[in-house]
Amino acid sequence: MKTYSATPADIDKKWILIDAEGVVLGRLASIIAMRLRGKHKATFTPHMDCGDNVIVINADKVQLTGNKREKPNYWHTGHPGGIKSRTTGEILEGAHPERVVMQAVKRMLPGNRLSRQQMTNLRVYAGTEHPHEAQSPDVLDVKSMNKKNTRVA
Repeated sequence: MKTYSATPADIDKKWILIDAEGVVLGRLASIIAMRLRGKHKATFTPHMDCGDNVIVINADKVQLTGNKREKPNYWHTGHPGGIKSRTTGEILEGAHPERVVMQAVKRMLPGNRLSRQQMTNLRVYAGTEHPHEAQSPDVLDVKSMNKKNTRVA
């Protein structure tokens, strides 16, 4: 029995559409990260980009549990005393709410060149419209996978 290793000719990328409305952010991000890496496929090869292209819509309507809306997100400008912060709730209500989903998925992938390449296969949109209808993406219903994926309150 030989170990299977996929080559670029063997890789078959699909397009997946995920509606993030009412879905808990961490659970959504772990499912997206698994799909981007290709770990849901039997032909998974760790050193190849064998994951799918993922489209996320309604990123502004993602849910957070506990007090995570008040959790500060820090960044540094590079200048002395240049630390800045913004809460997750402020980011979701701001001009680019899709950055919350992008950051959560990015932090669930390993920090290497391959994961940066796999992040280019993720497209996140705040609203319901997206320009990828020509790819005819398959709809992945994250809400029905597990009852804990949605927040009731």
